[in-house]
Amino acid sequence: MENGVEGPCVDEHIKARFLPTLLMKASSTNTPRSRWLALHAATVFAFLYLPIAVLILYSFNGQGVGGFPPRNLTLDWYRILFSDAAIWDAVLNSLQVALGAMTISLAFGIPAALALDRAQFPGKALFRRLVLLPLILPGIITGLSLLMLFNLLGKHLDLTTIILGHGTALISVATTEVFAGLQKLDRAQEEASLDLGANYWQTFWRVTVPNLKLPIIGAALLIFTLSMDEIAVSFFLIGRDNTLPLEIWGRLRRGITPEINAVSTIIFVFSLLTIVVWYRLRVRAEGSVEAGAELLARTDPDHV
Repeated sequence: MENGVEGPCVDEHIKARFLPTLLMKASSTNTPRSRWLALHAATVFAFLYLPIAVLILYSFNGQGVGGFPPRNLTLDWYRILFSDAAIWDAVLNSLQVALGAMTISLAFGIPAALALDRAQFPGKALFRRLVLLPLILPGIITGLSLLMLFNLLGKHLDLTTIILGHGTALISVATTEVFAGLQKLDRAQEEASLDLGANYWQTFWRVTVPNLKLPIIGAALLIFTLSMDEIAVSFFLIGRDNTLPLEIWGRLRRGITPEINAVSTIIFVFSLLTIVVWYRLRVRAEGSVEAGAELLARTDPDHV
């Protein structure tokens, strides 16, 4: 006791007297830093997305690719694009390649991820590092090596060679994504399934795969996007049929045309819709997991 005031009361008195001053000083010190961070973030986002906004705006420019600011906004370039058979043939080719590459990558990537997570075998550490090799190698090396392989086998270059090339190069994406999902998987559900009489195959399809739905969908979307955008591997393995990136690249060699801006805008909108769909699936899945955990907590005898 000091001056008739107990210790805890003195502490509360000191806090009430000096805490507002300390908070004001801290906020005044952090204000310039926050402004610089906000300015830095705005600069980064402008650097990333301002060119996309300009591209979209010029896809409606009546004067083509020249002139600033854009004038006489029109949809004529989109009408020309929809009547351009070469572009749409390239789009269909790219869709076929992306779907085929996605199928191959998932078909080999999911078992590889399961082997890394569940199995013990000689050379597992080396295999884990080799899985990441296609992500590290430049696309030129991958494309050239596959070209030499197909030439050695006497395989004629066409869309099939591109599908095999993309699928081979992107197996590592499926493996890493699914492996990350397996690391977060609750093994107790699989053990409960086995204890209730299900065999390993039934447990895999009814317990493991549903719990890996988000990683598998995420890997599929990422593989699809990377395949649609791939140009280095495709350049070495292409036959007579162009994919969309190669078609755009070939036209850009003759100069930028408004149709390129229009098709790029459509690709951007498609990518944005894909992101929205993925986000909604993820939110819905996380909500169902939280609901299941809450239901389990309510039914737990120890919780009552």
